[in-house]
Amino acid sequence: MASSRAARVRREATVALRTEARWLATHRSVRTLSQVQARRGLPLARLMVDPRARANPYPCHEQIRAYGRLVKTPLMSVTVDHALVSGILRDQRFGVAIGDAGGLPSVVSWAFRSPDPNVASVVDKPSLLAVDPPEHTRYRRLVSRPFTPKALRSVAERVESRAVELLDGLEGREVVDIVAEYASQLPVAVISEILAVPEDMHQQFLEWGNTLVPVLDIGLTHREYRNVLRGERQLNDWFDGHFEKLRREPGDDILSQLVNADPDDRLSDVELRATAILLLGAGFETTVNLLGSGVDVLSGNEKARERLAADPAMWPQAVEELLRFESPVQLTGRVCREDAEVDGVEIARGTAIICLLGGANRDPDVFADPATYDLDRPNSKEHVAFSGGVHYCLGANLARMEGEIGLRLLFERFPDLRVIGGTRRDLQTLRGYESLVVALRG
Repeated sequence: MASSRAARVRREATVALRTEARWLATHRSVRTLSQVQARRGLPLARLMVDPRARANPYPCHEQIRAYGRLVKTPLMSVTVDHALVSGILRDQRFGVAIGDAGGLPSVVSWAFRSPDPNVASVVDKPSLLAVDPPEHTRYRRLVSRPFTPKALRSVAERVESRAVELLDGLEGREVVDIVAEYASQLPVAVISEILAVPEDMHQQFLEWGNTLVPVLDIGLTHREYRNVLRGERQLNDWFDGHFEKLRREPGDDILSQLVNADPDDRLSDVELRATAILLLGAGFETTVNLLGSGVDVLSGNEKARERLAADPAMWPQAVEELLRFESPVQLTGRVCREDAEVDGVEIARGTAIICLLGGANRDPDVFADPATYDLDRPNSKEHVAFSGGVHYCLGANLARMEGEIGLRLLFERFPDLRVIGGTRRDLQTLRGYESLVVALRG
């Protein structure tokens, strides 16, 4: 008894130490350095610490582009070059497992490890976002089935019916927050079916999502960081109870299948929680940001709305151009695991690189007049909004489908919808609206 209590105390002390080390290494130090460099005008640093730069990141992207294809900064290397970003994302010499990349000081590698291996997070192993092949290959194989185009054809009908229900609820209203009452409600309902989450938990999942989403950023304050950890533990605890229920009463959803899989190919509880949390993010965050930005962009573009009303077959192209023009995910990180050359650029082992997806999607060498939303753009699909390579977004097909259906039905029902106010989410990695107030009848 005494020995087990002592072991628990040691474990808790280790977790506490790792937690503070992680914050110091990935947040406090970066935030402090960014504040200094931002005062000197460094554009990457401004994106880290200046809310005004995050609200409109594109001028910073162009400043970075002017410095060169791969720009070394006191923070890390950064690129907005479309060809270079595409090459790095598809090159297996670059990985997401920063602590395993090599070339980093041992204390930094130690700090990048999960503070508590029993608490799953989207940014720590065994999350798909934090592991490289072969672990990544196994996890992705197990969870990709509900996101294939074939599987999503059966989901489209449910997306449309849920969208109609939500729009029916808006009838008779003059002014609404379209994010709170539509753009967030649609994807959370769909992903909840995949995860067998009861309807009375939808609002709680939205609140957890808002709490956890800053974990994708760096430079968090201590309060923000602790708030994220608290939300992670709450969600981990809820999923543990949910798994037990699915073991007793399995359904035909993907999570029931994972929980009750063959013992020889079954995920551990931590792996299950990491997978479920990632599925929640993959099926929700990209879509809610895409829908919100789509409402904003299209409500101010009468010509595009008229063309889409006349020819609904153009909606897939409209969504591809939205993904390019206002990328829901603005950046992703990679570490070079060996000396490499990508598209003529030499990159040393251990180099940490921020790939600014939103900047790459406005590269003038690839997209003519990139700051214009253009329904006739012939190469909109060349965007990198969903990343690339083995880490291509798991929820890409779901986001596209929900974006097409959700925006089409919204503008068919309220063709004169007009944005009258809004607040952007103050985040580095994700770009979207926290609230978007619209007049439904113009």
